[in-house]
Amino acid sequence: MRICVFGAGSVGGYLAGYLSRGGAEVSVVARGTHLAAIRANGLTVETPDESLTVRIAASDKPANLGRQDLVLVTVKAPALPEVAATIAPLLGSDTAVAFVMNGIPWWYFHAHGGALDDRQLASVDPHGALWRAVGPKRAIGAVFWPACSVPLPGVVRLLTGAGSGTVFGEPSNTTTPRLHALAAAFRAAGLPVTLTEDIRALIWRKLAFNLSAGPLCVLTETPVMDTHTEQPLIDCSGQVLAEAIAVAAAMGITLDMDIPAIAEMNKSLAHRPSILQDLTAGRPMEIEALYGVPLEMARMAGVATPMLDVLVSLIKVKARARGLWRPS
Repeated sequence: MRICVFGAGSVGGYLAGYLSRGGAEVSVVARGTHLAAIRANGLTVETPDESLTVRIAASDKPANLGRQDLVLVTVKAPALPEVAATIAPLLGSDTAVAFVMNGIPWWYFHAHGGALDDRQLASVDPHGALWRAVGPKRAIGAVFWPACSVPLPGVVRLLTGAGSGTVFGEPSNTTTPRLHALAAAFRAAGLPVTLTEDIRALIWRKLAFNLSAGPLCVLTETPVMDTHTEQPLIDCSGQVLAEAIAVAAAMGITLDMDIPAIAEMNKSLAHRPSILQDLTAGRPMEIEALYGVPLEMARMAGVATPMLDVLVSLIKVKARARGLWRPS
């Protein structure tokens, strides 16, 4: 199977390294010093159990890599316009494109059914560029659970055990031959993988967990556990989580989540969310995918989100002041 990983950073690099070792014909789209290091020394993946280095085709121009059977898009949301503008040379008539990203995806309402079927999300695909360039029929949804980092150019590191790994699902909530082929490539590589017939529920579940602490982490620039040291902040976290559960319910997704139990878990998490890592590193932030789309959906459904409204507005002020976000 010919697989291109579009965005060979922490998540993409980890997946590319193992997929290559598993026998797939893997290429990556990367840039800058990371690309130079991959070309010079190969791509190294470090885990708690091993270190492996693979030699793979790498370019900052997708047109150099040719048509693929599968594309894994693993960029951060601010890079999606570049994906839309340059992905075409990777796409054959049957190429599937799996989006392994945080937040609500641009294809969310494709094959959704009901009044919102095929509605486009302006927050994450403001001019419909992905809808046109990729096409929702190619899209496969994904939720990636492990935490990864890029400690050095050309090196990616799995920070925790692989755990439940990656979950893939079709927007149509069916299990298709292309899903089985994708899962087979992951299993051949020793990558934990699960297929689901309800990918939207898992996307919402991960997003709700992120919302329980992520906005507070960004505003305080501290790990999750430090945002749960004061009772008013714990109360704030609980209200945001309740608002997320209400928006999901309005979208037909039932999230059975124990808010006090999540608060207790957050008290012991030393993790810094990826959006906080982007803030401290001076990289563009995934504000729209993580926060803008849930608010857009809340407005669609008439669900009040007063706490999330305030927190997201404060995050936008902070990010704009540092040149890391601007309105679409």
